[in-house]
Order: sequence, then C-alpha cells, then structure tokens
Amino acid sequence: MQDVIDRAGEPLKLTVDAGMGEQDALTDLCMQVMRVYSVSDDERHLTDMTEAFLRTLPHLDVQRHGDTLVARTNLGRDRRVVLAGHLDVVPVIDNFPPKLLEPGDPLILPGVAEAHPGERVVWGRGATDMKSSDAVLLYLAATLTNPKYDLTYVFYDHEEVAAEKNGLRKVAESHPDWITGDFAIIGEPTSCGIEGGCNGTIRFDVVTHGIAAHSARAWMGHNAIHDAAEILRRLNEHTDATVRVDGLDYREGLNATLISGGKGTNVIPDECRVHVNYRFAPDKSLAEAKALMMGADCGAELGNGEHQATGGVFEGFGIEMKDESPSARPGMDSELTRSLAALVKARTGKDPEAKLGWTDVARFSQLGVPAVNFGAGSPLLAHKHDEQVAEGELTLMAGILRDWLS
Repeated sequence: MQDVIDRAGEPLKLTVDAGMGEQDALTDLCMQVMRVYSVSDDERHLTDMTEAFLRTLPHLDVQRHGDTLVARTNLGRDRRVVLAGHLDVVPVIDNFPPKLLEPGDPLILPGVAEAHPGERVVWGRGATDMKSSDAVLLYLAATLTNPKYDLTYVFYDHEEVAAEKNGLRKVAESHPDWITGDFAIIGEPTSCGIEGGCNGTIRFDVVTHGIAAHSARAWMGHNAIHDAAEILRRLNEHTDATVRVDGLDYREGLNATLISGGKGTNVIPDECRVHVNYRFAPDKSLAEAKALMMGADCGAELGNGEHQATGGVFEGFGIEMKDESPSARPGMDSELTRSLAALVKARTGKDPEAKLGWTDVARFSQLGVPAVNFGAGSPLLAHKHDEQVAEGELTLMAGILRDWLS
C-alpha cells in the first residue's frame, strides 16, 4: 500500500484492523485518513473512500448527495443522535504528507508533549481540524453496532470555504429528513471538551463616496478615504459585549478586516470600502444583528447591492452585504446535552464552554436540533502549519462517545 495519494492518485481502501488494540486501531485509521489529500475542492477521493468503507457495514444505510455522505442506523430507538465531521482541510503549508511522531520527536509541541507524555503524535494538515475526529467517527461507525440511540453519521465536504459550497448546507436544504434528530455533535476540535452553540457572523462593506479630481486640484473633488475616518472612529469607540446565554459566556467582536479605495496616486478617491466583520452572540438572530449594525429597515441583503444604513453603528453610510451565518444557542437545557456534559466532566474535569467561532452547529440549530462541538485536538492548533494531535485524544474521544452511546 502506498503511503500517500495525491490529486492524481487512485483511492485506497479505509480499513479498521480488528487485530489491533483500540488505541493502535484508531491511530492507524487516523493516519489512513490523513494520507489522503483533501484540501477543499479536492475532497472527492476521501469521500469515495469513506463511502466504500461505510457501505461495507451492514448495520448502516448509506446515502450520498454530491460529496456528502449520510449513514444511518434504523434500530427503532426512540431517539436519534447525529455525529458529523467535515472531510476537507485548508491548504497545505509544508505539512503533507502526514507523520506519526514517536515520543521525543522535536516536531512535537512542548504543550502537547507535556499533556501527553510518552504518546505518539499524529502531525500534518488536518490533524486537529478535523481528521482525527473523522477517524473516531469512522471507528465508531464500524464498531458500535448496538447503540442505545439510533445514530446518523454525516461526513461532508467544503466546510472550510464559502458557505454556498458547504455540503452540510446542501443536504439541509435538499434532504433535511436525512439529518434530523434529537441531538447533534460536530467533531470540531475542542480538546475533548464541550463547546456549546456558536457565535453568528455577518460581513459587509461600509462604503463612502466622494468626487474624483486631480490631486493637484483637490478642492475640485471630495476625498472618500478621508470620510472613512468616521467609520474607523465608530469602530474604535465600539465596546465588544460578553453575553451570557444558557450559562455560557459568548464574547462578541466588531472589527474592520479589509480597507480599499482610490484609483491612482494622483487622483482624489471617489470611493472607499471598509470591510467589517461582526461576530454576535447566540442571543441574537441574523435580523437583530443586522439591525444593530445598519438599522432594521436598511434593506441590505446578500446580492442586492448597496443600501444606506438607516440606523445602528453605521447609520448614514452605504452598506453592501457580503456574507452571513446565523448563531446557534448552546442547547444546554437539553437532556442529552446535560448527560454528555456530565460524562465529559467526569472523564476530563472540563465544564462546557462557549464556541466563539462559527461552526455548523448553527445548521442543526436552524433545524431545531440541539447541537454541540466535541472533538479531538486543540482548537488553537487548527489551520496551523504544525497541526498535531496526541493519540490519547483519539481514544479519549472514542471512549466518551462509545460509553455515552452504549
């Protein structure tokens, strides 16, 4: 068996070696998944391999939509739990193919070595975000044949890119019945703690308009870049809130992330755009978040061009929407959430925390399904060039989920 397949290679078969102990089997399966190149737009090889693997399991019914797979048990249980993970990763930064590092290897980060002494470490693109969790879910799909809940496994594409490409979004829109349930877990990296819900996000341009003129006769024009100073002033004076929702604290953020303007070094600019990202707590809907930024009746929607803000932080300026994703409440009042949180606390000592970034728990929230983030690996290592996860995190995640589901 070749060690690596790239975009031109033939798919290999994923396997679980029944002769290995659980830790070795999980590490081996994780390395198999890691060896498959699956940067967004190139995840089909891994999807094909995952589909072939799932179709060998007689207790699962497998369906496919594009490059997203849904595998379900139908055991007649009174409740159903959804376990989901994305198969794509962000672009490679000299971290593919992966490596299985032995204890003492200098590539092992000090914090990982200290927390997991004597353990091997999976290193490379996707180790934490989120092929380690994918491997755990695949292992459970193969070995957990008589759970106390019916289970739905979802392996989806294009999570790391624009929302319009997201495979889970497409399934939620085309086949919502495939992914309905009483509770959902997204395997985003959380160091095997629970991160509940997620902040929502909106991105938009705040636009100023001027009059172009030769810079030698600036009084003949009006400088749009200078007008942007008022936008920056409002951003600087804004105080980010910390909002408590269902017992978890969500830190909001309002920031300029890009700025552009001008057409030449000797031309007074007639337009300037400040790109703003608002991360809002799950006590707010998308409409409420937009109203705080631009007024409830601004009219700015994705794809409908520029509208004037009628209120909010940027009242009086032009607004053009660029992206939006809803928040998700943590669902800590759900019986299933509480029971999982109690087991995680007993095994790790960790209390639930708020997920400050956006994740696909929001898609389940829109379907009325309480959802949390729970996965192997540190979220602080996601997307970094030295992504890595100790093999003990794989067995910890697998053990918690197996015991909770059994």
